[in-house]
Amino acid sequence: MTVEEFRTSLQADQPPQGLSAPVEALWWDARGDWNRAHRLVDALDSGQGMAVHAYLHRKEGADWNADYWYRRVGRAFHRAKLEEEWAALVEALLAHRG
Repeated sequence: MTVEEFRTSLQADQPPQGLSAPVEALWWDARGDWNRAHRLVDALDSGQGMAVHAYLHRKEGADWNADYWYRRVGRAFHRAKLEEEWAALVEALLAHRG
């Protein structure tokens, strides 16, 4: 799936089948369902899950919590605009799928 196909899928009522939990979380986030997005990554112990988890807490406004998750994934607090970070995460995670 391309980033453009992913963005187009946001018009549907449900995410496309076969998305990883971090990618599905970004789908629900873009649809305005932060809680559902957070539930998908809350217990994930993968770098991908923690990166999305950090982004979601940053979006929530809980910078202290976001910083914790950014440290766990091994990177500094991301200072880009939220929209830019969302797009970078989607692009990286879709590319990682192969």
